[in-house]
Amino acid sequence: MRAAKWWAPGDVRLDDVATPGVSRGELLLRVDNCSACGTDLKILRSGHPHMTGPQVMGHEVAGTVVEVGDEVDRWAVGDRVQVIAAVPCGTCDVCRAGRPSVCPRQTSMGYQYAGGFAEFMVVPAAVLAVDGVNRVPDHVSSEEASLVEPLACVLNGQELARVGAGDSVLVIGSGPIGCMHVRLARARGARQVILVDANADRLARAAALVRPDLALAVEAGADGRQVVLDQVRAASGGLGVDVVITAAASRPAQEHALALLAPGGRLSLFGGLARDDSQISIDSNLVHYRELTIVGVNGSSPAHNREALRLIASGEVVVGDLITHRFPLDRLHDALEAIASGEAIKVTIEPHRDDRPTTHD
Repeated sequence: MRAAKWWAPGDVRLDDVATPGVSRGELLLRVDNCSACGTDLKILRSGHPHMTGPQVMGHEVAGTVVEVGDEVDRWAVGDRVQVIAAVPCGTCDVCRAGRPSVCPRQTSMGYQYAGGFAEFMVVPAAVLAVDGVNRVPDHVSSEEASLVEPLACVLNGQELARVGAGDSVLVIGSGPIGCMHVRLARARGARQVILVDANADRLARAAALVRPDLALAVEAGADGRQVVLDQVRAASGGLGVDVVITAAASRPAQEHALALLAPGGRLSLFGGLARDDSQISIDSNLVHYRELTIVGVNGSSPAHNREALRLIASGEVVVGDLITHRFPLDRLHDALEAIASGEAIKVTIEPHRDDRPTTHD
């Protein structure tokens, strides 16, 4: 089979490798779709502390079962499934306390385990042990199912930030995660959703799809930030918004987001920063006197994946139209470049497709 392996920063190769077999407690999937994200781009460029090359990348996986290992029940050849990315141990004190997304023993597909940028992928026994495989309903496409994992992360973030009925929510970043935040906030009953981005073209494309109440393009510098602050206050009766979600890996966005919050507001630091630029400065008095809350987000749990699939299947959160680019596996570098350039909203890889990529507006 063909597989895209990360060997070292800047070195990802499409290799011909033996199709894996399954051991006890495992499944073998035909990978139907493995969608790509900014994390994959960061891995290509800089690697990851939990990766040792060569390793098959890809963690947003939907596929079809083609082989079932011994001692595996519930699953049969032909089942269409979605697979979690972050794999908690399920047994440590943190997991037992109900916080599997921050399990200190967590492993991940595409990091410690071979991922989905391949024609076939083994689902490890550790994934099945934590109920990390979900059955995809017939009416949900495989490319939609591949977006369950990022939506699960968005769901975790909004639960931690307590996004709910009547809230005003501001999302910074209009990439696929920002778009999902807009739609999920609507589904959770937010009365007002504002979308902000420094890239006016990307913002316009995203806003045309997800239709926030207000789309604000922020220009560089203090003057641009002040204009956005003024517009947000004008749209919120002068108080600010209830929740700000930084769905972009931007230190300035994190530093200036507090000023956009109303008293009692919540800031979600959703987008992680680069390891060498992760220190931010905040106005502690804003937090103190306005009784603000700052929360972090780290991936998702198996339960978040199940709920995200339900939200997609029910139509409460639409994700299919966010996929603007589809590539065969041998065009993975082009797919990641489409992410880097901002040309794409969401990119998916179809490992068994050999023709040229297609796009739609």
